[in-house]
Amino acid sequence: MADKLTLVAEHRTEFGKGFARRIRATDKIPAVLYGHGTAPDHIVLPGHETMMALKNPNALLSIDIDGKKTLSIAKDVQRDPIKRTIVHVDLLIVKKGEKITVDVPVHLEGESAPGTIHVLEINSLEILAEATHLPEYITVSIDGMEEGDKLLAGDITLPQGSELEGDPEQLIVHISVPRTAAEEEADEAAAAGGDDEGSSDESASEDDEN
Repeated sequence: MADKLTLVAEHRTEFGKGFARRIRATDKIPAVLYGHGTAPDHIVLPGHETMMALKNPNALLSIDIDGKKTLSIAKDVQRDPIKRTIVHVDLLIVKKGEKITVDVPVHLEGESAPGTIHVLEINSLEILAEATHLPEYITVSIDGMEEGDKLLAGDITLPQGSELEGDPEQLIVHISVPRTAAEEEADEAAAAGGDDEGSSDESASEDDEN
C-alpha cells in the first residue's frame, strides 16, 4: 500500500457561510467525506496539516475521526481566488485493491535538440489506477527530440498497473523551432502565392478547354 498521510478530523455539527468563516479563522478547513454508498460525512480538517498533505497530487489520506480511520483521496479542492488558501475539500473514500480514475500531472525531463523549443499541450493525463498506488506524476522524456517530433498520450509509458483513460491520440508535447514574425509572414505570403498560382493554372486550363 502507498504511504498515507493521517489527518485527525472532527465531525461538523454546524453549517452555513458564517460557521465556515469562523472555523477557517481558527486554521481549520470544512470538508465532506463520501463514497462507497455511505452518507456524506461533514467534517473539519486541520488547516496547516491539510495544506501540506495536499501539496502531493493524489495523496492517499487516512482520515481519523474519533479513532476510526478511513482511506480517501482529495477529489476536489476549492481555493480562495485571491489568497489561494484552501476553503473546502471533497474527499472520496477509497479501498485497497479498487481502481479509480484520476488526473496525474505530466513532468517533462531532458532537453530537446539545440535550437528547438517544446510545447506542452496537456499538463495532465487521465488514467485508471489502483487507489492505494496512485502516481504523483508521470515523467515524459523529451531528450534529443527534434523539430516536428510529437508525443501522443498513447506513446507515453505509464506506471505499472495504470491504464490510459483518455484519448490515445491526444497531443501531449511537440517540438518546434522558434520563428520570427517576419519569417512567419514570409511563409504565409509564400503559401498565399502558391494558392494564387494554383488558381491561375486552373483558370488557364478552363480557357484552353473553351
